[in-house]
Amino acid sequence: MWKYLRAKQLQERKFRRQHSVGRYVLDFYCPGEKLAVELDGRHHQEPSIRNYDSVRTEFLLRQGIRVVRFANQEAIEKTEW
Repeated sequence: MWKYLRAKQLQERKFRRQHSVGRYVLDFYCPGEKLAVELDGRHHQEPSIRNYDSVRTEFLLRQGIRVVRFANQEAIEKTEW
């Protein structure tokens, strides 16, 4: 995913990788759009992880950051999408 987001390749938007917000580290972050892009592995389907992700997303929304999540496999197979 970083290969496609780095160096302003996506509509001239600057993305950062492994960006910290509070106590959380975002996979990818676009400061201009206040957008977090998260890639989730299978373990994110476990109830305890889903709860953690929910709390984390609520925190980010309160900071004005929108969150978009993709499954790892989806990001690998449908990169152009």
